[in-house]
Amino acid sequence: MFEYALLMVFPALLAFGGAYDLLTMTIPNRVSLALVGLFLVVAMIAGLSIEQILSHFAAGLLVLAAGIALFAIGGFGGGDAKLLAAAALWIGFEQLLPFLVYVTFFGGLLAFAILFYRRLPLLGVYAPEWAIKLHKQGGGIPYGIAIASSALLVCPKTALFIASAV
Repeated sequence: MFEYALLMVFPALLAFGGAYDLLTMTIPNRVSLALVGLFLVVAMIAGLSIEQILSHFAAGLLVLAAGIALFAIGGFGGGDAKLLAAAALWIGFEQLLPFLVYVTFFGGLLAFAILFYRRLPLLGVYAPEWAIKLHKQGGGIPYGIAIASSALLVCPKTALFIASAV
């Protein structure tokens, strides 16, 4: 039963990171750091071998390197890169490609929806501060939403979650 409670930390932190990104256009470092630290605890309790754990870390580091490159050219925020890498750590190589495809697809849909939203007038409509900030032309896209939703979609198919369910 304890394993299930620990497994809920992953979706909870992802949901928090995605929501925080929507509301503030930032993702706190503590979310990504908590995901990394808790991965080790959950992986050991789930019985993953050292080789499997190292493979998961390799997936996370590979994605972090790609995220840093995207950040350097202005295609991604730093928090997005860190959250993407932390999620890839939990997902591992076996579901990494589907995860990244979903991130690309959902990120594209999100960008399209926000760009459409920005074309709409906000004439006299009450909106919360985050919605007004999101409406401003030239603002960022909260990709944390796409990252979180994609990770939640693939996580039940990963070795970590399958091992913990047994």
